[in-house]
Amino acid sequence: MTSPDFNDRMLSLGLARVSEAAALASATLIGRGDEKAADQAAVNAMREQLNKLDIAGVVVIGEGERDEAPMLFIGEEVGSGTGPGVDIALDPLEGTTLTAKDMPNALTVIAMGPRGSMLHAPDVYMDKLAIGPGFKDGVVTLAMSPAERVSALAAAKGCSIEDITVCVLERPRHEDMIAEIRSTGAAIRLITDGDVAGVMHCAEAATTGIDMYMGSGGAPEGVLAAAALKCMGGQMFGKLLFRNDDERGRAAKAGITNFDRVYTRDDMVTSDVIFAATGVTDGSLLSGIKREPGFLTAETILMRSKTGSVRRMTYRNPV
Repeated sequence: MTSPDFNDRMLSLGLARVSEAAALASATLIGRGDEKAADQAAVNAMREQLNKLDIAGVVVIGEGERDEAPMLFIGEEVGSGTGPGVDIALDPLEGTTLTAKDMPNALTVIAMGPRGSMLHAPDVYMDKLAIGPGFKDGVVTLAMSPAERVSALAAAKGCSIEDITVCVLERPRHEDMIAEIRSTGAAIRLITDGDVAGVMHCAEAATTGIDMYMGSGGAPEGVLAAAALKCMGGQMFGKLLFRNDDERGRAAKAGITNFDRVYTRDDMVTSDVIFAATGVTDGSLLSGIKREPGFLTAETILMRSKTGSVRRMTYRNPV
């Protein structure tokens, strides 16, 4: 249930302004080859707009620990401090490399929910699996092999395996999985970065052509993706992956006690949330920032899980 203090309807437009400001700030650095500068511009704009909101916000999914400031760090308090207590998950620029190289699908992303509603995911890898809405629970699971997942989803959709497309992050660690998926006859859309957008693609399969997302990526991004799917509909599963004792220690510090737990979408985001994303570069979900004489135009998707509403908004900003 949503906290009575968390007025998601009133806060949603403010959240859209936060993601828009970050996207517009990074626009001048599209294609300039400077990932850090693009990220920093987005961070500064996002923090400035967040501090204008009447919330007592805490960043639970951010850009590292306190000693990495001036990034929006985990545990940072934002907002005026006078409103409801809220958890905030954010990625000021999802796809810094995409922005620096002017490649598709760079986004600014932020989600907000009542205090205590989001998994405090440590900065480790997470094995992820996601599909869109309209399927019975458990039609695919992390316990299945990649080939079994493809086969099960095709059966549930009533289509041929050849009609299934899986989105996968292009990394050496995924080579065996990619080979197994392709051996079934399914197609793969490889992405170089941006797995929040990759998961979101599943929720609009008819538009994006993506039926399923699988593979490992950052756990914090997994929580952001779960927030998006909670609004858009769909199933998601995640399991934390640990490479060493230091990463297990990070998880323990974040309050994780069961290192083998498989989290569902609603385990990662336990209450109603609002979610906003703005396109930085053109992509299959959102248009990127457009330059016109005297204006910058941004496209934002704004969603509320409570109502299932999905708004697409165009913002023309004089410059």
